[in-house]
Order: sequence, then structure tokens, then C-alpha cells
Amino acid sequence: MESNAGKPRGLLYPHADPRHFQHIRVLPAEDLRPWVEHFWAVRWDLRGQPPAVQQTLSHPSVHWAFQDGTSRIGGVDPGRFSITLEGLGGVFSIKFRPGGFFPFVGTPVSALTRRTVSPGALLGPAALELEAAILATDVTRDADRERITLAEAFLRAHKPRPDPNVARVQGLVARILEDRAVTKVEDLLTPQGPGLRTVQRLFNRYVGVNPKWVIQRYRLHEAAERLREVPPPDLARLALELGYFDQAHFIRDFRRIVGRTPAGYARQAVRR
Repeated sequence: MESNAGKPRGLLYPHADPRHFQHIRVLPAEDLRPWVEHFWAVRWDLRGQPPAVQQTLSHPSVHWAFQDGTSRIGGVDPGRFSITLEGLGGVFSIKFRPGGFFPFVGTPVSALTRRTVSPGALLGPAALELEAAILATDVTRDADRERITLAEAFLRAHKPRPDPNVARVQGLVARILEDRAVTKVEDLLTPQGPGLRTVQRLFNRYVGVNPKWVIQRYRLHEAAERLREVPPPDLARLALELGYFDQAHFIRDFRRIVGRTPAGYARQAVRR
């Protein structure tokens, strides 16, 4: 397994104690990378420990998660995702690249936004067979390779036809992620590229949220990571670096999504 999938983004309060919490991320085989970003698995053993709440600022991606004897395909959650971890348990998931899930179903991914659905409803009986096979494996680190092998076999058997819009959308998302100068949708437009309305339609159809949301979310991912530094950065400078017109606008956005002000989040993150 190639585990060099980079560090997680969007975790608000990462669990650092490997005795109780494990998180792995594994790249897919080369031929599946146009559609799949990585596979991930989390396992926790909190027996005798108080429950823990894990919060994540969602990504512009579709996830297919296997947990508690079932599986669900979930679209983008525009807010933050929270899960309470208690006892002994685990989750295995396929994280699709932004735009990468659409070719498997051919229907607008915006229909999945804020929703989870049964895989069988979208991908047919074979998806339920994959669910049964994956959930029949043990929830252990040794099972990860087997689960990934099963998932990759399913994805290859249902590999979609080439779609040039997938690469087009993923190129725009990559620019948002990598180029801090992209602070508004108009920054994505080029004389040779699609116009504003076309970009909006592509994101709605392939990603499930509009490009403005993706820009803001990736900036908030970076903000949360930077605010966990010791000491935390100057808020006015951080707001400017993230493309906000002023510190007040940044604070409002951060508090609305995270539930705390940047300063309050920084204090809470350090205490953990």
C-alpha cells in the first residue's frame, strides 16, 4: 500500500494519542487516481475512556463510508462534520476526488449535497455486494489491504468512460487549493477557459457545491491549521494572507463555520 497521501486537512482537533486513535490514508492504484483521492480508515479504542467528538471541516468530495454493519455514500456537507467516538470501533472510506464521483453515476452531484444515500440506490446490487464483503473483514489494520483490494476491484469493474470535464474541474479545484491569489471565482477565469456561468454549472454538476464555497473552505482549512501553531499567527496578517478584505470578515466566516472565533479556537486547540 502506498500511504503517502499527504497530511489530513480540515481536522479541527486532531487526536494525537496513538494508543486510542489511529488514522491512515492510502493512495489508490495509479489507474484509479483520476477519480479516487485516497482510501482512509480510522480506528479507536476508547474503552474505559470518555467519548470523544471528532470535528472536520468538510471537503468538496464525495465519500463512501463503511461502518456499523452498513455503508453510505455522502455528498458535501457545507458545514462541519461531527462524529462521537466511543467504545471500540472503526470506519473505512473511499474518498473521491472533487469531480471524480460524477462519472460513476452521471447525475449532478449537487443532488447529494447535505445527504447520504444507500450505495445500492446509486450503483446497483454490486455496491451492496462490496459492502457485505468489506464489512465481513475485521476492523483492524491488517484488514486495510484487503478492503482496499476489494474496493479497487469494484471501481475497476465500473470504471467510467473518459470525461474531459473531470480533468477541467479538477484543474480548477487544484488552482484554488494551491494558489493563494485565487480569492474569488473570477480569479479562475482565463481568456481560453470556460466563462463564469459555465464554471458555476460545472461545479454544481461535478462537485456538488459552487466554486465560491470551495475557495472559502480551502482557506478555512489553512486557517485552522495555522491557528494550531504555537504561538498562533497574528489574525490581521492571517486574514490578509487568506484573501479576506479585513480581519472582521475573516472572524465572522470562521466563527460561523467552526463555532468559535479564531482566537477561541486557537486557545482550545492548544489545550488539547
